[in-house]
Amino acid sequence: MQSTDLERSQAGQMLLATGVVLLMSLLSMAIFGVKVAGLTLPHDAASDDVIVTTQEVLEVIEPLTQERTELWMDGGLDGLEAAELALQTVHDDLLHHGEIRGVEIKLTEMLVTQVDASTLLVSGELGVSDGEAMLNFDVEFSIAV
Repeated sequence: MQSTDLERSQAGQMLLATGVVLLMSLLSMAIFGVKVAGLTLPHDAASDDVIVTTQEVLEVIEPLTQERTELWMDGGLDGLEAAELALQTVHDDLLHHGEIRGVEIKLTEMLVTQVDASTLLVSGELGVSDGEAMLNFDVEFSIAV
C-alpha cells in the first residue's frame, strides 16, 4: 500500500512541476512578444539622456569654472593655474554626475590660454554618450581673472 501512495505522490509532483515549467515558458514568450512588438512603452524616457545631459553641462560649465577659478585665486594661485585646476575639478565632477545619470561625460583636449591680463580662454570638446548614442560638442568660453 505504501508504495502505491508514494508512486501517486511522485506522479502528482511531476505533473505539477511540468505544469509550472510550461506556464513559465508561456509567460516568457508572452513578455518577449510584447517587447518585440514595441508595446512596452510608447516613448523611451531614457532615449534623450545624451541630449539633455549635454544641454545641462553646457549651461553650467562656464559659471562653475569661473567660480572655482575665483576660489583657487583667493587661495593664492595665479589665474592660469587656478583656471586649469578649476577645469580639472569640474571635469571630475562631471564624470561623477554622468555615472549617476547613466551616461559618460568627458571633457577632452581642454586648453586654457591667456588672452590678456584679465581674460582666459577655455576651449575643448565635450563628449556625452550612453550605450546607444554619442554626442560631441565644441566648448569655448572665457573666464575673467
